[in-house]
Amino acid sequence: MADRPVPVIEKRLMDVKLGELGTWLGGRDFTPNGLLSAVRRGHDRYYNKYINVKKGGIGGIAMVLVGYVALSYLWEYDHISKKCTLPHSLFTISFCN
Repeated sequence: MADRPVPVIEKRLMDVKLGELGTWLGGRDFTPNGLLSAVRRGHDRYYNKYINVKKGGIGGIAMVLVGYVALSYLWEYDHISKKCTLPHSLFTISFCN
């Protein structure tokens, strides 16, 4: 039997086609309470999938730490690039002062 069609608003983001994206975004709740509940749902899904498991490892915590390091690097990249510019050629080496 064929499954009954699901309304676009009830689909997950990964199941939405590019042409349906505007309709899907229009059905989202962008109020402060809606955004807060979305963040809370995301945290709960992450916690239940990676942290709150029977045989847990370091994978979930390592993922958070790697994300934090990458985000910190992106925030500071502007300051780093002003102090030191990379050479345009692969054969030249320059040192930053």
